[in-house]
Amino acid sequence: MDNPWAVATPEQTGHPPGHAPVFVLGAPRSGTTLLYHMLLSAGGFAVFRAETHVFDLLGPRFGDFGKLRNRRRLLRQWLDTKSFQVSGLDATRVEDLVLNQCHGRGDFLRKIMEEIARSQQVERWAECTPDHLLYLAEIKKEIPDALIIHIIRDGRDVAVSAAKQGWFHPLPWDRHRDVLVAGLYWEWAVTKGRRLGLSLGADYREIRFEHLFSHPKETLASLGRFIGHDLDYERIRQVGIGSVSNPNTSFALVAEGKDFAPIGRWQEQLGTEDKAALEYLLADTLTALGYPVSASSGKRKESELRRMKAIYFRQFETKQWLKSHTALGRLLVRTAIV
Repeated sequence: MDNPWAVATPEQTGHPPGHAPVFVLGAPRSGTTLLYHMLLSAGGFAVFRAETHVFDLLGPRFGDFGKLRNRRRLLRQWLDTKSFQVSGLDATRVEDLVLNQCHGRGDFLRKIMEEIARSQQVERWAECTPDHLLYLAEIKKEIPDALIIHIIRDGRDVAVSAAKQGWFHPLPWDRHRDVLVAGLYWEWAVTKGRRLGLSLGADYREIRFEHLFSHPKETLASLGRFIGHDLDYERIRQVGIGSVSNPNTSFALVAEGKDFAPIGRWQEQLGTEDKAALEYLLADTLTALGYPVSASSGKRKESELRRMKAIYFRQFETKQWLKSHTALGRLLVRTAIV
């Protein structure tokens, strides 16, 4: 892998250190929550332990925030969500912000998060909705000073963890291939996120989950220079907000009294056939990211796996496009916001 601690300075990014909002993004089950809670534990950031879903859910569901009627619809439902409940904000103040001061998704997110920061007497805020990785162009257009941290984890470990959570629903003929479908979503999301992110220049930074886990002090120091914030490892450990103290893991290792070891689980959790198929599907991206690939799928299955990959990539892309660009696509948005 590339040098994990090479990073642009705040002067090179063009943003004053310690002011720009920070987005912690990545494919689901890649360590976004852990890293986000590390930022919160460092101090100086508004503590908001919820995903906002502004760009991936609220925007598609409620349409153009520039229209007052859409903001009214948004407000009626958002005030009943967990996001509002954990914000600690006054409903009357939120109503004024949304109805009178917000004219876009970025306005909504910035005003709400800045109000939370003001109420907690801190200067900065960070956001962590993993699927916002797919909306980097929109985020940078509406929040130009945003700094993006893309955390990437070995797609094989992500696939095992996501499949265990039951988050992905394979097509009927693939109902026993949930690990492969989860792996394909990881590759699609990471590839798309990297393509969008690398176009942002010095405002975009990638880190590996494995580096964060194995070398947290050095990785956090590097990120601290990128965002212009002191990410003191010892303070983060002592404060220990959320998953810093209680790992957000889909495996009951901690409860069983075993060491928390989230790297390389796929090698123990998967059978030989699934290992080979998953590595074949993800090989190009894993290799590009510096992860070793060793298995072979077997010649007979390669054409079948290539078809499978093409089908699901087309499905993922079509679903996102419909959700983002069509009224019909709003049916694809979850029925309830939380």
